[in-house]
Amino acid sequence: MKKFSPPTSQVRRHRRLLAFAMLAGLVVSVGCDSSATTATTPDTAASAEASPVGASTTGAEGDAAATDDAASLPPAPASDDIVATPRPTASHSTDKEQALIPRSVLFGNPQRASARISPNGKWLSFLAPVDGILNVWVAPIDDLESAKAVTDDKARDIRGHSWAYTGEHILYTQDKAGDENWHLYCTTVATGETRDLTPVNGVHARIQEVSQKFPEEVLVGLNDREPRLHDIYRVNLLTGERQLVQENPGVAAFVTDDDYAVRFALNFTPTGGQDLLKPVTDDSGAITDWESFIEVGPEDAMTTGPAGFDKTGKILYLLDSRDRNTSALFALNLETGEKSLVAENDKADVGEVLSHPTEKTIEAVGFTYARREWQILDDSIRADLEYLETVEDGELIVTSRTLADDQWTLAYVLDDGPYKFYRYDRTHKQAHFLFNSHDHFEGYELAKMHAPVIKSRDGLDLVCYLTIPRDSDPDLDGRPAEALPLVLDVHGGPWTRDEWGYNPTHQWLADRGYAVLSVNYRGSTGFGKEFTNAGDGQWAGKMHDDLIDAADWAVAQGVAQRDKIAIMGGSYGGYATLVGLTFTPDYFACGVDIV
Repeated sequence: MKKFSPPTSQVRRHRRLLAFAMLAGLVVSVGCDSSATTATTPDTAASAEASPVGASTTGAEGDAAATDDAASLPPAPASDDIVATPRPTASHSTDKEQALIPRSVLFGNPQRASARISPNGKWLSFLAPVDGILNVWVAPIDDLESAKAVTDDKARDIRGHSWAYTGEHILYTQDKAGDENWHLYCTTVATGETRDLTPVNGVHARIQEVSQKFPEEVLVGLNDREPRLHDIYRVNLLTGERQLVQENPGVAAFVTDDDYAVRFALNFTPTGGQDLLKPVTDDSGAITDWESFIEVGPEDAMTTGPAGFDKTGKILYLLDSRDRNTSALFALNLETGEKSLVAENDKADVGEVLSHPTEKTIEAVGFTYARREWQILDDSIRADLEYLETVEDGELIVTSRTLADDQWTLAYVLDDGPYKFYRYDRTHKQAHFLFNSHDHFEGYELAKMHAPVIKSRDGLDLVCYLTIPRDSDPDLDGRPAEALPLVLDVHGGPWTRDEWGYNPTHQWLADRGYAVLSVNYRGSTGFGKEFTNAGDGQWAGKMHDDLIDAADWAVAQGVAQRDKIAIMGGSYGGYATLVGLTFTPDYFACGVDIV
């Protein structure tokens, strides 16, 4: 069989492609725990959970960075007693002065996060601290107050979890030693017994697929044979026994289906593109070789890739930016070769896909330009989504669904408050409030986040996020009464993006009197390949110009004081900080290179 040698060039760019490859089950390999899936960035891929585009540790469900002063679990509200009605018009009070919000409140662990419903609708699970360490808690679906911790990790937070299709087992990955060697664990809800399904030192386990056809098994990628390569195994949840499905010949990742069959492989090309490989099999069905099926050039490699299968396995869903700018969702018939458009947006790439938990039909697609918007494709859920959009003044994420599709769990992302979690009774069309991620925000007024679109000097649209101290912006229009010191907060990557929603750094600095501006400079992802590729070769050039242009806009709009502009960031943001202080030393009053 042909062996492949992974190229060593363009490693950072390939990390983004590998994240795409790892998450190739975007539509159908989510189990019932993430029927709404979210595109992942390189900075979040390493912590992805069982959902193929799983929640990041600081992602859409309120998981914050770990701190030593995380609050204990307070009493939970009786969820069935709190039924959501359409939100009233918001009103804000700016008359009172408040003390500085403690950093432990803004940056601390959530008190609860990541609500999930079991496939059978029997249990509700979530993350909450046990002695300051995030663990998995489970409660009967109609009795949240009786929740009990079913895991007892004492060293490191559990950052995400999902349900096995048995409805009685919790799956999660954990990096206990901080060495990025993630193990897969399975907890039995009834007993609290936790089994390490990958008990091998020095391995990095990946959940490849969870299928309702095999509720007691999970498909796992393990690199115990060769650290650079993940072989595919079927692992029994009850016994821990594993069976080799596919040895890795040197590819970056595999694409599998609900039958636990290896359908494709992904590999990188020396020029920075990627190749979707189709297996060649013998009469027994064993894979003997691989042949190119779809080759993608470097200009499309970060916006094109497989996104799972339909129920029959004959349709491959494909995110594709070839011959266009933004990444759209297509359905490719593997028997006829016919390719049909499912959903597109002329300003934003596909971000989330909402699919039926058993039929695997695509019901809605999420796009995020400045704010997340849902494009509804299936009228059977139109009334549900339209009602749910009225429940909270925030962005809606469907985090899990039962197999019967009669109960959902939801997360609402707000900019000036905690993440809010609900259980949605689809039969009665009622959303029941479950809990906030951070009850300790109560008593503090947080600042609003605005989303101006700023023109660069050469005409690009830069989607930005601006936070202004609440007492400086009483009418909440994004313009302070007088110009303020400004902190330019630069995101890392650079192949990722800033998004609207609660941002602890923005809130911390705004609470201390600073305006804060985050810029999606060229090279950021989510806005089409032309915008992303415009950053090639421009790390200290036009990408830096975009930051300066955004700060100049803030000065011109009366937001920022020209002589009091700071720049800060980590990863690429740290690099951008050093570029700013080196190439434009007179522009910035100071800079903070976090890492």
